[in-house]
Amino acid sequence: MAKIFRLPDLGEGIHEGEIVEVLVRSGDSVTEGQPLLIVETDKATVEIPSPFTGVVQTVHVEAGQVVHVGDPLVTVREAGEPAEESAPAPTPAAPTGVEPAEAAEGLPVAASPATRRLARELGVDLRRVRPSGPGGRVTADDVRRAAQAAKTPERPEAIGGGAPPEVHETLEEEGSPPPEAPPAPSAVPASAPVFAAERRVPLRSFRRVIARRMADAWARVPHVSHHDGVDISELERLRQELNRKTADPARHLSLTPFLVKAVVAVLKEFPAFNARLDEARQEIILKTHYHIGVAVDSPRGLVVPVLKNADRKSITELAAELRALSQRARSGELNPDDVSGGTFTLTNIGAVGGRGFTPIINYPQTAILGAGQARLEPVVTGTLDEHTLTVRLILPVVLAFDHRVVDGADGARFVNRLKTLLEDPKMLLVSL
Repeated sequence: MAKIFRLPDLGEGIHEGEIVEVLVRSGDSVTEGQPLLIVETDKATVEIPSPFTGVVQTVHVEAGQVVHVGDPLVTVREAGEPAEESAPAPTPAAPTGVEPAEAAEGLPVAASPATRRLARELGVDLRRVRPSGPGGRVTADDVRRAAQAAKTPERPEAIGGGAPPEVHETLEEEGSPPPEAPPAPSAVPASAPVFAAERRVPLRSFRRVIARRMADAWARVPHVSHHDGVDISELERLRQELNRKTADPARHLSLTPFLVKAVVAVLKEFPAFNARLDEARQEIILKTHYHIGVAVDSPRGLVVPVLKNADRKSITELAAELRALSQRARSGELNPDDVSGGTFTLTNIGAVGGRGFTPIINYPQTAILGAGQARLEPVVTGTLDEHTLTVRLILPVVLAFDHRVVDGADGARFVNRLKTLLEDPKMLLVSL
């Protein structure tokens, strides 16, 4: 008996993913636990194993397609069982209720639900599209090429007339109907020129999730940012001395592990920053564990692997774990557990440069600490009448926090305490 394997719940609030690669084809024999597909989510890229042993009867998805939890992936029949001669296994009904297009021979056109949606948006008849996918399947690129070839003055160019098909598709996937009419500011006449230098890059997969999450966090959280400069001259001398005593350059300490330990110490004194707001129950949930997310720049975009139980680990242990997580992040090998459960986030752009910035809170967390590039600066100490000028290494920092949970004075006290620990390594040592 044929069994349909659907996208399982991947945990941590993950509801969708993009198919990166399909590892099997119709007719392939598979065993339980064998990888069927590679799916990229906002958390990580994961292999989806088969829960069945048998023969692949139908593959319902293709590379580049966005799938949701519960969507059919493949149909597997028992070995020796004859393949069904009927149409491919049922797929979810289109959100608009429109029946799928059918080929001239009366058989359904081989295309994924996402491709069908795109064809409807672009007004493309799937029966007239030349397929390039495996097994004669029509792909999204085929539809776009057909739409480009069939453009007429009655149908505006893709750059005008409202949101592109990808936007409407996203709205449908999230359960929100597309707007009835495009907003006036974005309307472009059909006669508007299309410049050769312009090109469209789909907001896909990881980038699309980042965009949605950042917009959601910015829209629902009243951000407040507190900026300051920290004199890390003595801490930098200590860091350099420790690195001189370490023969292996790969094990040299960066500034980030010190920042993590200092942040944990301050979070213990100011627990409201290691919390989240339960809006439904109108409660502030204070976390008693310290899972510090550290933003990492990767080819896929910004990812935030999490240093679990950072309060229980030494600076050298944190440094080693952060190196391993960063390497996996840049190679796309993080698993969902690596990026889940964070209670506070640290983002350090010092290696890239910049005097300062305003980070967006990693919702539903309450706060995020940003650090810029440390620079030598003149510092005046003393009184108005008697003062001295010295050169110190100053680290710009910014604490962005949720004003619903904490107030501006709390943010200032948090940063003041952080400065005390970072400016005097002995104080940091005592606080560990």
